[in-house]
Amino acid sequence: MKFSVSSYSYSGLVGSGKKTELELISLAAEMGFDGIEFAEINPPEGEDKKEYAKALRSEAEKCGIQIVAYCVGANLLIETEKEIERLKDEVDVAEALGVKLMRHDASGGYGSDNGGKGFNNALPTLVYGYKSVTEYAKTKGIRTCIENHGLFCQESVRVEAIINGVKDENFGALVDIGNFMCADEEPFIGVGRLAPYAFHVHCKDFHFKSGNEFVPTGGFFATRGGNFLRGAIIGHGVVPVLQCVKTLKNAGYEGYYTVEFEGLEESVIGVKLGLETLKRIEKLL
Repeated sequence: MKFSVSSYSYSGLVGSGKKTELELISLAAEMGFDGIEFAEINPPEGEDKKEYAKALRSEAEKCGIQIVAYCVGANLLIETEKEIERLKDEVDVAEALGVKLMRHDASGGYGSDNGGKGFNNALPTLVYGYKSVTEYAKTKGIRTCIENHGLFCQESVRVEAIINGVKDENFGALVDIGNFMCADEEPFIGVGRLAPYAFHVHCKDFHFKSGNEFVPTGGFFATRGGNFLRGAIIGHGVVPVLQCVKTLKNAGYEGYYTVEFEGLEESVIGVKLGLETLKRIEKLL
């Protein structure tokens, strides 16, 4: 197994000013990761984004670690043509980073506007948008993918419908083993359906509270169906991590397993323990 970490996992360090995005690269290398994924990049004021991406790439080469993927937000249901062109610019950023894989959203972030359309009505627009972007990315030697992310396109049947609609070998899935729970889908079901399409994997865990209980405070958020989740260290929550990893390996997935930590614990501790869990799982397979 190959292990990477999402820059998102270190949000607390960057947000507090303890680390810069550039410094996350050496941190990930020191922690024993084979790769790092960037969830957006934020160049210093006045610096060109592509030039900044090149600087991140140079730092990764110096540290002996691979930048494995670039993930960006998107909403293809609002000003579709304008959004497609913006995402093509992000493909150029991915090229400057030196990555061979880019993930972009379908309809914005968590709970965002879906343009007032039901999924079946929105599907042709989403397919058109993803196909347009992946055809451009193909000319750069970059594959693109959709993650089960953002509520509107979160459960596996919707993700699969988009992938089959695009029907391009350059386009697949970023399978986040925990995110299915945001749409109240069992992770093992979602992973089982999307494993054959997997280009990349996020390993994530959640604490769970039923919507029939009191509304919890302190880091919990509501799922689409009114349950509650809070980010957990991988192995500490309710996501069947071992089962999901087994399913992915049985489907032939050979890419990176990326730690994505969003719990309340300190970032380095949460990431470190998550990686330890995945390495223990590796020994069991």
